[in-house]
Amino acid sequence: MQSKENKDIIFVRLFPNEDVNEQLKEVCRRHDIKTAVVISGIGQLKNAQLGYFKEKGDYTPKIFNKPLEILSLTGNICKQENDYILHLHAVLGDEKKNAIGGHFIEGIVSITGEIVLLKTNLDVQRKLNKKTGLKDLYLG
Repeated sequence: MQSKENKDIIFVRLFPNEDVNEQLKEVCRRHDIKTAVVISGIGQLKNAQLGYFKEKGDYTPKIFNKPLEILSLTGNICKQENDYILHLHAVLGDEKKNAIGGHFIEGIVSITGEIVLLKTNLDVQRKLNKKTGLKDLYLG
């Protein structure tokens, strides 16, 4: 993974076999990120898992074990205690130009990943909503 920052914009380059979530967390540590917005993400994954929230405890995860283009990757990242919580959504495309999308659970880079982050110093937290089971965003 490579990353470079200028005026709170961070460009990230991911390489084959790198885990998107692990590498984004490493970028956050390297660049001392408190919160960030994922402005864009493109590239290709060879393994991806997407979800769709149906109800408490059911994200209906689906694993895709074939190459898929990252057509869009968006979301936000916040530091909570000594870890980072990533809330990402993705639209992925297959070789027939079909698109699928959902909550990005995980993915492994096939060829490349190019992600752009906007670094902020906003104080936000995620807190468990007992009714939905989701970690809701709270602005401090």
